[in-house]
Amino acid sequence: MDNHIIFVRIADQGDAHYAEEIIQETEQSAIARGSGIAKRTLASVIEKMAAGKAVIALTNTGEWVGFSYLETWENERFVSNSGLIVAPKFRNSGVARSIKNRIFRMSRRLYPNSKIFSITSGPAIMRMNAKLGFLPVSFAEITHDEHFWEGCKSCVNYDILTSKKKCNCLCTAMLFDPEYFSDAQPIVYQHAEIYQEVIYS
Repeated sequence: MDNHIIFVRIADQGDAHYAEEIIQETEQSAIARGSGIAKRTLASVIEKMAAGKAVIALTNTGEWVGFSYLETWENERFVSNSGLIVAPKFRNSGVARSIKNRIFRMSRRLYPNSKIFSITSGPAIMRMNAKLGFLPVSFAEITHDEHFWEGCKSCVNYDILTSKKKCNCLCTAMLFDPEYFSDAQPIVYQHAEIYQEVIYS
């Protein structure tokens, strides 16, 4: 991989032209892993960018590197951190961790009293979540909003989810509850190297 300066920042409406590439890479990555994923529409990704509810990583030459977004549920009782994807040539460079930490920080800043959850089948994401204070939980402890579960209908494992009455699936649910981690933020943030927003790769 060539040397790049990678900027990790909050996305905005000017980043809409990256949305198609983000969607395509997300789907191709899921197929390659043989795992399920809730499909995102072009409109939904662009909406997250325009609303300032997404994080994007780009090189100094404008090449797309990675993406993630947040969504609120049940009148902001819950926030989901979702859709983390990194372009193949930039994987294993630490950029996924930077995106994950940035979307978590943004969630905490915008919704300090909300419980933050993530559903994943990827061990690497689970380890990132654990370092931020997320704990594995049953699906009963995350949002019951039907609109959230509607997004799972496009996943290849949706039949498994419904057969188990949405109690569990092949993914693992992880939850950050601010009630139990009121002092976690300064502890996590003291590791400044995790939160570099400019990455050299």
